[in-house]
Amino acid sequence: MIGKVGGDPTARVLKIVDLYLVSELLLPFLFGVATFASLGMIVGSLFELVRAMLDNGLSVTVAAQVFALRLPSVIVITFPTAMLLATLLAYARLSGDAETVAMRACGMSVYRLVLPALAVGLLVTGATFMCNELVVPASNAEASRLLFQAIDRDKPDFQKDNIIYPEYGFVTPRDGRPTYHTLVRLFYARQFAGGIMRELTVLDYSQDAINQVITAAAAVYDNRSGSWTLQDGTVYVVAPDGSYRNVLRFKRQQVKLSERPEQFGGGARPEDLPIAQLSDYIRRLELSQQQVRTLQVSLQQKYAIPVTCFVFALVGATLGLRRVRTSNALGLGLSILIIFGYYLLMFVAQALGQTGVIAPWLGAWAPNLATGALGVLLLWRTAR
Repeated sequence: MIGKVGGDPTARVLKIVDLYLVSELLLPFLFGVATFASLGMIVGSLFELVRAMLDNGLSVTVAAQVFALRLPSVIVITFPTAMLLATLLAYARLSGDAETVAMRACGMSVYRLVLPALAVGLLVTGATFMCNELVVPASNAEASRLLFQAIDRDKPDFQKDNIIYPEYGFVTPRDGRPTYHTLVRLFYARQFAGGIMRELTVLDYSQDAINQVITAAAAVYDNRSGSWTLQDGTVYVVAPDGSYRNVLRFKRQQVKLSERPEQFGGGARPEDLPIAQLSDYIRRLELSQQQVRTLQVSLQQKYAIPVTCFVFALVGATLGLRRVRTSNALGLGLSILIIFGYYLLMFVAQALGQTGVIAPWLGAWAPNLATGALGVLLLWRTAR
């Protein structure tokens, strides 16, 4: 009767245990993020910024801004390793103090014990994915822009000369022949600098032959419409016999072009783009019949790498459930060993996927599949 009045006592106990296990994971996770992020920033950014301050006169203020802007990308990279370290240390301490023995004596199975770790791993997976999509690309782009402007003050942002961009699509001939895939437009700009394309020429093949030639003094990208606005140009309408049928002059005219300014100017690398932009970039390269295996692997890794947090949570919790007291130093060493093996497998699988030995998706997901299978096997053996 008391149990009914106060609710299900078993459910209350499980909730308390879950919260306790999650709280045990928090400090080791933060310790792992701080440790690995510090190492990553020292090796990856600090030395470079100090060298720029000494050799190029980079100010301390700009260096601090670039350092802060690069921090999100490094922190996100540490999430999987910190997740592994946190679960390994937390569950090893619980096992060493016989707390897991007491929990199992109360009826909790090994599978139920690792459930809070998996829930936290799933949460960190979502946070990693969102940060990689919404925070990291913008912060990295801004860091590169600040550093470039500070070191090369006299150079315009993202300058590039003699840009040629082919656009492919499907054309339906007027004579009844079947639709076919071919070059539909060819864009040429003499220079791209400061977000403006200059001395632009567009050849339009979309009607089964050249039917328009467009020239313009400049073109500016419109973020709202996702198109380029041509300025001070002329449209030459070409007749089937090759003669000019009409000549039209314009002050402003919009033209759809899927390339964004930063892609023309060599800003962000394709691999650093968000998923939507990278997918669109791959699609356009496929239409132009270019090899895209490397980019397809990179696209799949944008999904696979966040899931590593969940996989490492499974492996770390299972290893930590052994009845052996594990010191922080030993736990850190074991984490580094597992991480080294994981990333070695990732580099091998990535190379195989890029060269076509295995499918691109398998090149990205093979490390997670192998490590996840190992975690499931260890969990099953621990539960026996």
